[in-house]
Amino acid sequence: MSELLTERSGRVAAARKLVRRAGRDAAGLFLAEGRQAVAEALADPDGAVEVFATEAAATAHRDLLAATAVPVRLVTDKAAAGLSETVTPQGLVAVCALRDVPAGDVLAAPPALAVALAELADPGNAGTVLRTADACGAGAVVFGAGSADPYGGKAVRSSAGSLFHVDVVRGVPLAEFLPAWRAAGGTVLAADGGGEVALDEAADAGGLDGPVLWLFGNEARGVPADLAGLVDARVRIPMRGRAESLNLAAAAAICLYTTQLAQR
Repeated sequence: MSELLTERSGRVAAARKLVRRAGRDAAGLFLAEGRQAVAEALADPDGAVEVFATEAAATAHRDLLAATAVPVRLVTDKAAAGLSETVTPQGLVAVCALRDVPAGDVLAAPPALAVALAELADPGNAGTVLRTADACGAGAVVFGAGSADPYGGKAVRSSAGSLFHVDVVRGVPLAEFLPAWRAAGGTVLAADGGGEVALDEAADAGGLDGPVLWLFGNEARGVPADLAGLVDARVRIPMRGRAESLNLAAAAAICLYTTQLAQR
């Protein structure tokens, strides 16, 4: 560790550009803030490139930072705040390499469980779906063209480190990816409140046997009609209570958890 870097230092200024998607895509890097995300980044051989920490954060997380060969640079509180999108910055940020995987790699060996997101708007939901997919053993999350960026600050925080555990595919035209998944021997299921098949019925009939790709749509509009026509089935979650619907993250959790139980 060296002297404190300020918000005007070249390294901090370069890292600050990663707060925006254009900067991330141009540099091939993104920011991961907080102990959990930084720990996962440091545990991944291809994860963290460097770490910025305030003096307070470096002291609080000395065990984590002392165990890594990744450069750790001390920064002022103001510099750390410029790298954060939160109201209360944690003072610990890792610069990480983008983790994009080509769609062809996923299609060459489809995992037993995967997720595709069509026009997902909320980055918080993007991170939560990543976390849920990881918890349920999914091998990949495919972000269709027009979906939120999984490398944005809110998405990374919501993923709680799971971004480093699953393959991430971005910007894929789903109208091409879905047929290719089916051609590779997989099943595509669209989560749809008005679906013709109930989730429990699909499980009982063996419809959740892998490889299964779950397709989730926009929070407000659902799965686009053109994509709904490309799936094997539209699946609804039976609801016994009076709730009108479930939000996307909750629906994804139920569908993915039910699938991993069926596949177990």
